[in-house]
Amino acid sequence: MTTIKLTTEEFKQKVFDYTAEENWNYKGTLPALIDFYADWCGPCKMVAPVLEELAKEYDGKLIIYKVDTEREQELAGVFDVRSIPTFLFIPVEGKPMIQPGAFPKNVFKKVIDEHLVVEKKFTSVANPS
Repeated sequence: MTTIKLTTEEFKQKVFDYTAEENWNYKGTLPALIDFYADWCGPCKMVAPVLEELAKEYDGKLIIYKVDTEREQELAGVFDVRSIPTFLFIPVEGKPMIQPGAFPKNVFKKVIDEHLVVEKKFTSVANPS
């Protein structure tokens, strides 16, 4: 899978309709990462290939969306995006986390693994004899 460009209307349909609901209610079934970016932004261009790699690595476990802040100013305003890139990390359950800044791949992976794609680990308990 690759990253998916998202318009404001698509955001309302696939992620959260902030015009209809007051409280956060994620509509997706997989965790998501949203990149608020602009085509002219140098750090955004540096992060773009990393996001494409992550989209492939986490295929079926995570969706990575991209929102062009120049075209989707309303949506950027809803999340008070003041610097780009800014990332919205969305777990399936719970509140999203927003963080501005360009990060290296290992930082994205750490946040994704610890907060979004949490593998349930089962420990086997031996039968005491």
